[in-house]
Amino acid sequence: MTDAVRLHILFYGRVQGVGFRFRACSAALTYGCTGWVRNMTDGSVEMEIQGKKNDIDSVISAIEKGTYVHIENIAVKEIPITANEYGFNEK
Repeated sequence: MTDAVRLHILFYGRVQGVGFRFRACSAALTYGCTGWVRNMTDGSVEMEIQGKKNDIDSVISAIEKGTYVHIENIAVKEIPITANEYGFNEK
């Protein structure tokens, strides 16, 4: 995957119990991104996502359009690419 990046993202706000992970998986598969998403014990959602930057932006936009999702803050850092990764899953 040329021009790919991998991001570690923490989402804060009303992000659990609102279909966030389902929407993330669906959007990631739609835009050809790989990685995973999971709920954290502090009420945030953690994600590692890999793909082209504009595709990752599209995934995040799709998540934000969720009816009950309300993202108040996002913490993002770039991390090393994971080779030979396929799919996007809930952990």
